[in-house]
Order: sequence, then C-alpha cells, then structure tokens
Amino acid sequence: MIHRFDPIEGRNADIIESVMNCDELKDINDGLKFKIRLCVEEVEENILCYSGSTWVEVSVERTDTKLTIGFRDGGVEFDPLSMEDPDINAPLEKRKVGGLGIFLCKQMMDSLEYRFENRCNVFSMTKNL
Repeated sequence: MIHRFDPIEGRNADIIESVMNCDELKDINDGLKFKIRLCVEEVEENILCYSGSTWVEVSVERTDTKLTIGFRDGGVEFDPLSMEDPDINAPLEKRKVGGLGIFLCKQMMDSLEYRFENRCNVFSMTKNL
C-alpha cells in the first residue's frame, strides 16, 4: 500500500487510519497493532509539526517475516535517528524536551532507517513478524 496525502494539514487521523486499516495489517494481533499505531502517530506528528512539508507519502509492505512502514516527505532535512536518546531515568524537571517519540519507536520496532534522497526525508520502520 502506498498512499499520498497532499495537503497534510489537519489530516493526521486520516493518515494514521490509512495505515491501520490497510490489508497488510488485517491479521496482526492487537498488541502489535497498538505498537504500530503508536509509532505511526509519533512519526506522523513529527512530520506534521516540524518538517514544514505540505505532503507525505506513507507505504506499508509486508512479507512472511516482516512489516515495513515508510514515510516520505518534502520537508526540511532532518535525521531523527541522529538525536541522542532522552534520559528516561532523569527527574522530569531535568529532562530535555523532544526525542521521546523516536525513542519509543526504537524500543517497539526492530529497525529504523533514515535517508535524505532527492530532496525528501525518507524514514522507515520495520517489525519482524
């Protein structure tokens, strides 16, 4: 499944639901669907709030052994994987703002990849099945 959203302003729910309702996720168990939804929400929210892009393409590919969800946008180049993980053991008042969403994705998915290609941010996350 590949779906392009243009424009994306105000369409966060549509984008998330397009992933969650795609055929590739039909027989995935509820626990894994919860993790996928959370990760899709985090990535999509970052794109909507920070990239400056007016469009996003979302893809879902599934094989017998893995599920890959990809995002491509035309926003400002930014590699979320280059950010230092937040110190989740620090007291709340000493924690830096940002980075928790990608940290959660790192914990819930098996691999994350980023590249800047043809003036586009390309981010993917894979879960082994």
